[in-house]
Amino acid sequence: MRRAGRLVYDVLDSVARQAVPGVTTGALNAGAERMISDAGATPLFKGVVNNQASFPFPAALCISVNDEVVHGVPGERLLCDGDIVSLDCGVRLNGYCGDSARTVAVGTAAPDVLRLLEVTEATLSLAIREIRAGRMWSEVALQMQRLVEAAGFSVVRDFVGHGIGQDMHEDPKVPNYCDRKQLRSDFRLQKGMTLAIEPMVTMGSHAVEYTGPGRWTVVTRDGKYAAHFEHTVVVTETGSEVLTAGG
Repeated sequence: MRRAGRLVYDVLDSVARQAVPGVTTGALNAGAERMISDAGATPLFKGVVNNQASFPFPAALCISVNDEVVHGVPGERLLCDGDIVSLDCGVRLNGYCGDSARTVAVGTAAPDVLRLLEVTEATLSLAIREIRAGRMWSEVALQMQRLVEAAGFSVVRDFVGHGIGQDMHEDPKVPNYCDRKQLRSDFRLQKGMTLAIEPMVTMGSHAVEYTGPGRWTVVTRDGKYAAHFEHTVVVTETGSEVLTAGG
């Protein structure tokens, strides 16, 4: 999983550098597909079927721009100065999976939009710091929610993180917020657990809806911007280790 995670990191790092005004989301995906293939890996997202969508997901990357939260379909869309773009990549290498996402600014974004990115990334960092064996996940999720809401933003409720290993989506579900319903499926962190932790944060309401090609893309209902950061993390004896980080 470390090798799969490192490949995901390298792909995202390369694609993020190419996310400049004038490039298409399709071109970003094409570069990612070449890197994944050259490494002897397969993309996790390509070919996935969603009962909301009318065709299998056609790309290696989910590329979501501005008010698009997740599952943006790469294509002919040109990135513009001031956009933000969420890049989500998953691979399977030698039978094991890695999954990570980051949101980057294209050119010069507005200060309040940059703050959205900073808060969302800080929320993921907080979760990673707070992980330790024996702790209930709800304790971590509540801190994530409080950080986001204290900044005046909202946590998306319709999509959450997940366990990950030989398959992309494994138990348990890993929410980024805490309420009575989520407490019914709360779980205790255990050494060796591998989790894809992925806060999705919006500048307005947490309400989302499906739109775009084949009804794959999830957008904010109020049209306000959203950010998405994700790492694959393993629970260790002393805390956690990020498997999708560089270095």
